[in-house]
Amino acid sequence: MKLSCAETASPWNRKDSMWIQRSLGMDLSKLLLFRVFGTAWGHPPQANVALWLSSPLALIAPCLLPAAHPSKRGTVCSPRAVMKLLPVSPLLLLLLTTLEARPKPAALKCRTGPLDIVFVIDSSRSVRPFEFETMRRFMMDIISNLDVGPNATRVGVIQYSSQVQNIFSLKTFFTRADMERAINSIVPLAQGTMTGLAIQYAMNVAFSTQEGARPLHKRIPRIAIIVTDGRPQDRVTEVATQARNAGIEIYAVGIQRADMNSLRAMASPPLEEHVFLVESFELIQQFAKQFQDKLCGVDMCVEREHGCQHSCVSTPGSFYCECNPGYRLNVDGKTCSPIDACADGRHGCQHHCVSLRGSYSCRCRPGYYLSHNKRSCTMIDYCSFGNHSCQHECVSIPNGHYCRCRSGFTLQPDSKSCKATDLCNGVDHGCEFKCVSTEGSYHCVCPEGQQLQADGKTCSKCGAGHVDLVMVIDGSKSVRPQNFELVKQFVNRVVDLLEVSPQGTRVGLVQYSSRVRTEFPLNKYHSADEIKKAVMDVEYMEKGTMTGLALKHMVEHSFSELEGARPLSHNIPRIGLVFTDGRSQDDISEWARRAKESGIVMFAVGVGKAVEEELREIASEPVEQHFSYSADFSTMTHLVENFSLNICPEEGKGETEIRSPCECEALVQFQTNTVAILQSLTEKNILWGEAWACQGAEDRAHMGEGEVAKWERGNFKPFAQQTAWLTLFP
Repeated sequence: MKLSCAETASPWNRKDSMWIQRSLGMDLSKLLLFRVFGTAWGHPPQANVALWLSSPLALIAPCLLPAAHPSKRGTVCSPRAVMKLLPVSPLLLLLLTTLEARPKPAALKCRTGPLDIVFVIDSSRSVRPFEFETMRRFMMDIISNLDVGPNATRVGVIQYSSQVQNIFSLKTFFTRADMERAINSIVPLAQGTMTGLAIQYAMNVAFSTQEGARPLHKRIPRIAIIVTDGRPQDRVTEVATQARNAGIEIYAVGIQRADMNSLRAMASPPLEEHVFLVESFELIQQFAKQFQDKLCGVDMCVEREHGCQHSCVSTPGSFYCECNPGYRLNVDGKTCSPIDACADGRHGCQHHCVSLRGSYSCRCRPGYYLSHNKRSCTMIDYCSFGNHSCQHECVSIPNGHYCRCRSGFTLQPDSKSCKATDLCNGVDHGCEFKCVSTEGSYHCVCPEGQQLQADGKTCSKCGAGHVDLVMVIDGSKSVRPQNFELVKQFVNRVVDLLEVSPQGTRVGLVQYSSRVRTEFPLNKYHSADEIKKAVMDVEYMEKGTMTGLALKHMVEHSFSELEGARPLSHNIPRIGLVFTDGRSQDDISEWARRAKESGIVMFAVGVGKAVEEELREIASEPVEQHFSYSADFSTMTHLVENFSLNICPEEGKGETEIRSPCECEALVQFQTNTVAILQSLTEKNILWGEAWACQGAEDRAHMGEGEVAKWERGNFKPFAQQTAWLTLFP
């Protein structure tokens, strides 16, 4: 690779200085040391020039002190020119060209305007560690000569091999120090060479506005610098064409083994200005200065007398003038005139626009204030001052405020207080059937046989006996396995009479003994067959009788919406049916009360040794229609009528709780079905005594005469008192 004076950037050291001193004399050596280190024994540059001005070495003074010979700079600094003047060695020529290639820091900056630059660096396995370090140095040399900043040049870096990794984007860093730290922390990927993939990433991601690229309409050049040392393992021609068509200018820098055809396929035209092939990694740093000149070009605003009144923007081979915000460029292309922003209609002021020199400001009408965006106006909220005294609502207006009443109310003469009117006539109530006014409010009602929906306005037909039913069955050891199977059969008889579906009746089952277990929640099964199969699969728990714990579980979990209970606003009755055969080993009072307070209709069925007082405490009012233990089933024929009268009281009779017609209908139908099962089983004379007698015989076989009499007194009651247990076992 041939390098001109401006292209060489090889460093020199003390050994070179000593060689020069021995070969050419002290004068030149001192001068070169001054040129490099910036001082020469306390003398200014002109004093050192005087030391050897009469020497033939003065012929190359423009190379050594170009500031002293501005008119000759660039005319005698090439190695060939120096060769003609002095018979010096190649080392001296390299030194001279290195010095000439080391400009003043201020001259290194790109002053042609902002750029968006993304380095695309090959870090494949073919790049050896010391070679990758050279590539780091190349990037930092380029960055050190850029005027970086959010409004100047932005820089991003990505590396690639078989994949692409973003090191930092165009919006990440705006100082050279931060960029250099990030570059020094790069760890090579050391895999394949997917150059096409890297170009695709640069086009779609690195140069996106989300990653910090300025919008295309701002005309900020987008430049991709691709540095690679090998042949791509994927296709680059098509994706490079797409990138160029997207407005990205591509420089292709190949090193050593790089494929020239691939470089030419990637680079932007003209190829002679965008394709570079460096023979070795050692020369890439020397190449950086040459590439810097290609990238930045000549600042025409500095080289020429531009005459711009405000600012000059350099372009390749030319320049143009720009004006400050609020000014427009005159026809002469150099001077600027203030813009009447209010006249062109683009000010965006909501109320008034006031022109200023080179700018404008927005003003608001009385009663308004200027918002944070300095354009829109917001009405002053006089109501927020807190002194309006309006009973209902305060309404702000530009010059003050006034009071307003809610729908169904009228403003009184004092202009502050409100009085209720017939809301059904004064508002759009939206009731589908009928609106009923109350003091200061109203509500909607539905005709008989229909129920109010959750929106509080529309009506629908009552569901045919739809309920949320949770059966809580005693699985303690006193029940015995054979009797537990009979309990499960009774549960299934109840299920047979229900319209089970997600929209109809939902059924859940809970078993308890010393602990509580949900056999299946309300939202588990959606058909009677599924529920019946699940019931027969229930396993007997045995152990103690913790009825209070079971009630607590039912209230907190079984009737939660999480386990499938429908919201109370849907007017779907919630029914809890508790089966037990003995006294509870814990307190039931609190959770029996909570269950009924939460809207659950509680039924209690006691068998065997169940305590009547506990059953009554569990059951809902009226208690006689919600529990079964000692009553004769012949008396249950009137249950439906009595139940309906008690849970669906007529209006005007002083009752405090009025259930919806649909809820009453569903509860009555459930009660009717349950009683029908009990009566059917009783008529068949299927007595629990037949089942229980076997159990009693087993118990009496191990008792003495006195113990048998005591057992009979505690367990056998008149037939009418045992019908509750009899009916459980078909």
